[in-house]
Amino acid sequence: MNSRKIKIMGTGKYLPKRKVLSEEIDRKLGLPEGWTEQKSGVAYRHYVDTESTSEMGANAAREAIKDAGLELEDIDCIVSASGTYEQPIPCTAALIKIKLDMGNSNIPCFDINSTCLSFVTALDVVSFLVHERKYKNVLIVSSEIASPGLNWKQKESCILFGDGAAAAIISRSEEHESSELLTSLTETYVEGASYTEIRGGGTRIPSTEYNGDNLDDYLFNMNGRAVFKLSSKVIHNFMKRLFDQTSISKQDIHMVIPHQASGLAMRIMRQKLNYKEEKFMNIISTHGNVIAASIPMALHECIKQKRVQRGERLLLMGTSAGLSLGAVVLVY
Repeated sequence: MNSRKIKIMGTGKYLPKRKVLSEEIDRKLGLPEGWTEQKSGVAYRHYVDTESTSEMGANAAREAIKDAGLELEDIDCIVSASGTYEQPIPCTAALIKIKLDMGNSNIPCFDINSTCLSFVTALDVVSFLVHERKYKNVLIVSSEIASPGLNWKQKESCILFGDGAAAAIISRSEEHESSELLTSLTETYVEGASYTEIRGGGTRIPSTEYNGDNLDDYLFNMNGRAVFKLSSKVIHNFMKRLFDQTSISKQDIHMVIPHQASGLAMRIMRQKLNYKEEKFMNIISTHGNVIAASIPMALHECIKQKRVQRGERLLLMGTSAGLSLGAVVLVY
């Protein structure tokens, strides 16, 4: 077993003030009433008005720090784990640090981006650093603003997404405590690399080449059916390899915290993995797909709703652009 003695000390969440009902999107797209909610499983999501990525992240971070019973001065590393960013340079973690008024501190800040799996990837990486006592209390923040980059011509994908932020404090667990990360696995299937992309804005299609006629290159593009087909094809062997690394089986999991991709995708994936509905954390109807913030938001709600207790096992899992599958198994 590849276990690491780490503990989720506290979690936090922030949602923008603007609530967007699916009926509003029906009207915007000229769709029959009820179409958006039926297709997406989302009753409402939140969009930013004036909030920035770093502001939302700082708000979620403050809640997580308070929840952990810590002070700002106790944090010795900040990791932004997001699929979107406030600006390309500097890293979003540095901007969050500014919003936290930690300018007098020289603690390190860096970003980890594996799109929707960014939080899972960050937790995996940070667990090694905390286990080896490189850092004591690491703040992981996933803050996402999806709404400005949605392509409203792609109605089956644009209806899914919402904005928001979530955060978690990762510390080393005491030797007598059961909390630990048991194992992790990430795999990437590049035949699906083009299924989810934003082509413009990088070196392939620089921002200087934007001319008004190529707007689609700078907006989110997803072939949802292709993503689901490929992930469904590989998920069973992926899960077998994940649990082959541990002494437990997938039925020993108390709660599954999945990426909140869509209502339909989550329902079918739960059935494929043979988990009961009450073991599968689902917040899609009131949050939408909040990219990398989806998993830590669902984790936060799972803890706050007391659906998991210390000593119980959690499976955090999802898919991301790439196409990647990722998961961690931990004892909360």
